[in-house]
Parts: sequence; C-alpha cells; structure tokens
Amino acid sequence: MYKLLKKDGNARRGEFKTCHGTIQTPVFMNVGTLAAIKGAVSTVDLKEIGCQVELSNTYHLHLRPGDKVIKQLGGLHKFMNWDRPILTDSGGFQVFSLAHIRKIKEEGVSFNSHIDGRKIFMGPEESMQIQSNLASTIAMAFDECVANPSPKEYVRKSVDMTTRWLHRCKEEMDRLNSLPDTINKQQMLFGINQGGVFEDIRAEHAKTISRMDLDGYAIGGLAVGETHDEMYRMIEAVVPHLPQDKPIYLMGVGLPSNILEAVDRGVDFFDCVLPARNGRHGHVFTKQGKINLFNSKFEMDSSPIDEGCQCPACRDYSRAYIRHLFKAKEMLAMRLCVLHNLYFYNNLMAEIRAAIEGGYFKDYKEAKLEQWQGRA
Repeated sequence: MYKLLKKDGNARRGEFKTCHGTIQTPVFMNVGTLAAIKGAVSTVDLKEIGCQVELSNTYHLHLRPGDKVIKQLGGLHKFMNWDRPILTDSGGFQVFSLAHIRKIKEEGVSFNSHIDGRKIFMGPEESMQIQSNLASTIAMAFDECVANPSPKEYVRKSVDMTTRWLHRCKEEMDRLNSLPDTINKQQMLFGINQGGVFEDIRAEHAKTISRMDLDGYAIGGLAVGETHDEMYRMIEAVVPHLPQDKPIYLMGVGLPSNILEAVDRGVDFFDCVLPARNGRHGHVFTKQGKINLFNSKFEMDSSPIDEGCQCPACRDYSRAYIRHLFKAKEMLAMRLCVLHNLYFYNNLMAEIRAAIEGGYFKDYKEAKLEQWQGRA
C-alpha cells in the first residue's frame, strides 16, 4: 500500500508498505541481477550502504540456478540472505535484448538461452510462475519492450499485446497467490506502460492499465536509444494518467541527473546497473561529478573518493590506493568502488526525500545539477 506523505511541485515523498518492510520513496533499487551485486558486494554490505530494495532478474535466475531450485531452498530472500524487499524484473527486456533467436507470438516468446542455446518458452503465465517460485516482494508484468525508434503501427500493436499479456499476468498471479505451496502469498504485481516515443500511445496505455487496479505502475521501454529530452517528455505524458495513490517506477534509469529530473516529474522508484558497472571500471560519482580513478593525476592523491562521504571506501581508503588496486587488478578495487557508487545513489535518494519533505526540492535539484555539470 502506497501512502503519499508530502508533495513539492510534482515530486512525491511517500511510503510503500510490503510484506517485507516499508519502502521510503523516492527510492533507488540496487541491481543484483543474479541474486548478487556484481563486484563482490554482499547483502550485509547492502544494509550498511543504505539499500532498501534489491532487484533480481527472472530470466537470468530461471536459466541458473533455476527458479524451482530457489523455491526448494526457501525462496530468494532465504537463498541470498536478504530480509528486505526484492523486486523481480519479468524477464521481458532480457528476452528481447539477449536472446539470439526469438519468436514473438500471442502466447509468448520462444527463444534460445544465451548460455547454452537450449530452447525456452516464456509468456505471461510462465513469467508469473517463475517469479512466484522466486517469492519476490514485487513481481513485474511480462511485456514486450520495443526498440526506439520503432514504426508507430508496430508500437501500437505491441502495446495492445502487452495489455492482453497484463490481464493474463494478473489472473495467473491471483491464482498462484491462492495456492497452498506458494511461499509469498502477498506477492505484488506492477504493470508496465509502453508506447515507444509516442505520447498519444503512452497516455492511452497509461489510462488503460490504470483501470486494472494493480499494486504499482512502471514506465518501461525508455533509456533504450531515445534522447534524455524524449524520455522526460514521455514521463510527462504518462504520469498524469497513472493512479496517484500507487507507486510509479521508471525502469532502467539511470544517471543521477536523470533521477532528479524524473523525481521532479512524479516518479517514485528507480533502478539501473550504471552505478555498479561504472564502479567496476573505476568511474566513481562525487559531489563534483564523475571521476575516473585510472587517471594518472590520482596516483599521489591521498584524499578519499569523495570528501565527507561516509561509505566504507571513503571512510578508510584513498584515491591513490584504490587506483593502485585497479592497476594491480585486485578485486578489492571493484568492490570498494561499487560500494561507494551504490552508497552515493542511496544517499542521494535520502537527500531527495529530505528536500521534498522540507519543501526545497527545486532548489536542491538546481544546485545539484549545477554542481555536477561543473565537473562531469
């Protein structure tokens, strides 16, 4: 259940109650695709750096170790030792982006595993069954994610099919939540808005899925080739037509500046592989923008990654030391930078929540963007 606590312009400060705890929003979900954050970060670490929600992927966990294996081991929370909320992505995006050969039909999608080439079929029912086996807190509906740009007529047909798939997801989830051997009978379902970069299709789809009274709503199919301005335009076209008493999730986005702009347009939930991926390559976020620790100017730099940061890396280590670890190909370098970047994002969200509560979000946003642009 979502409770709106405060609005500042369109920016929303809320709470979302789940069976695995209450999520303070706006929130950034830390992405652990295969039930782990890449870069040797444990669930114990996640608590230390202020992670509220962990995100895992249906497609990847279905391929290995297998969702039935995870169910037999007590579900994803028990499997990865995490007692806070978990959101599982439906696998739709991965099917469309990773599968070498795929065939889309009304029933669902036939594709070959990117690991061993074996044939797999996934449709709305299969996606819900896998996510029910994983027993995540929030399950995402199975949808078709089209590339940007795509022809308008194709996008329209795709969105209609995504709507039909959503009805099937809801029916299947209701059925699964009523079964005696289901681990999490309170699993929630978020629907996904699609429509490429066509405002009219996006708005119409938002109105259609809003009538289904789901637990939350996501905006999908963005950050896949369109410009930032196009993305912001789509958010503005969609948000007014989604229920205001439910959380709104912008999938796969993104940069700290994208998050600020999206919060300003009414978005509550975010996820992105970017902070962890950047960290693994020595690119770290600071109050002055992003820096690359491979640069020779950091060789003798005894200051922390970001002055005043309270993450485990900044509390104890210098830029010079972490740069040395990267050069020596020591895994600790990746771990420290991933911890720092995720802390940076989680802390950014805490600052955003405080700014909305205090009624100074606009000023906060402008100051942050100015600060980052000076260095980025």
